Amino acid sequence: MIDIRLLRDNPDAVRASQTARGEDTSVVDAALAAEARRRSSLADFESLRAEQKAMGKQVAQASGEEKAALIGRTKELADQVKAHQATANEAEAELDELLYRIPNIVEGAPAGGEDDFITLKTVGTPRDFAAEGLTPRDHLDLGEALGAIDTQRGAKVSGSRFYFLTGVGARLELALLNAAVDLATAAGFTPMITPTLVTPDTMRGTGFLGEHADEVYHLERDDLYLVGTSEVALAGYHGDEIIDLSAGPKRYAGWSACYRREAGSHGKDVRGIIRVHQFHKVEMFSYCRPEDAEAEHQRLLDWEEQMLAAVDLPYRVIDTAAGDLGTSAARKFDCEAWLPSQERYLELTSTSNCTTFQARRLNVRARTENGTQTVATLNGTLGTTRWLVAILENHQQADGSVRVPEGLRPYLGGLEVLEPVR
Repeated sequence: MIDIRLLRDNPDAVRASQTARGEDTSVVDAALAAEARRRSSLADFESLRAEQKAMGKQVAQASGEEKAALIGRTKELADQVKAHQATANEAEAELDELLYRIPNIVEGAPAGGEDDFITLKTVGTPRDFAAEGLTPRDHLDLGEALGAIDTQRGAKVSGSRFYFLTGVGARLELALLNAAVDLATAAGFTPMITPTLVTPDTMRGTGFLGEHADEVYHLERDDLYLVGTSEVALAGYHGDEIIDLSAGPKRYAGWSACYRREAGSHGKDVRGIIRVHQFHKVEMFSYCRPEDAEAEHQRLLDWEEQMLAAVDLPYRVIDTAAGDLGTSAARKFDCEAWLPSQERYLELTSTSNCTTFQARRLNVRARTENGTQTVATLNGTLGTTRWLVAILENHQQADGSVRVPEGLRPYLGGLEVLEPVR
């Protein structure tokens, strides 16, 4: 959640962030009103409580009618103390709920919606298939010919937007994810195999409930949630802890299955494995001091670009607009690879600076020279199943085979070309 001091001292900054996101600003005024009621009720409570204690001493020294009158006044004060405490508790509960509804404060992201991003750079040149005399095939045609993707049986077994990766498809995904883990490990990340079921407190703490709850699978009988990214488990890993950042950021690379309901995506990317309910991903996650978060964000982006270079994909980096940020993100950079069959860019990675938003909800702090301090959290994708879409399409050849990017060949026993099986 946002810092209550920011809300109190600079409410205009919170309103401006809401406006940039396209969100309602009235929640800011409602939170301020709840905070004012809480502070006023607490002040009255403390004043009456002090009078109550002083009255108790007077009662002990009094006698007769005076004592009876003092006892009567003491009872009145007790009732008033309870009433003001209840009012303060109610206001605090209301304030907490309102604060949970306010997304993170935007930091540097352009205003606007999904189409208002800013392109920061473009790397590589898309192949000119027309000059080669080829019409690019899409990833599903290629994957089926390679014996790599089976969506028909995925739908038969599990329903729409499910699939099997078979043969070289399974090997290619494992190669990609292992390459991502190796890159992360070389950069100082601790590899983690994370839980894919988490508690409501963990899911809520990372900002994935609320208005985006319809994207999340919920197991009602167990009251657990299936994660859409290992970010959730990694954010909760140090919940209610004071961690040591004296040697620099704590970095983890989580490998997990991920689940998303894809609510509201009816008719979007229904072919193939672009938008599916289950996939695998290697996710970077960093805890750092708030003052180091901006530099750490750039480092995460650099590592993502190293991974894209390893698989030789043309891509662009965009600064995501405020209205397209997730609840927890103050700023987000996406890397989008060129998709030849659709002649558009497709998001492969995103890296978000969540500042202190998640850590404040999950109570993750670090010791500093000035006492304990809420830390910042950041995340970034290093590899996921969707990458296979771009790899197959960009490296396809005229005979239906697919060239294996050099960065993945060591993970495939030196295999250079994926050959069609039919």
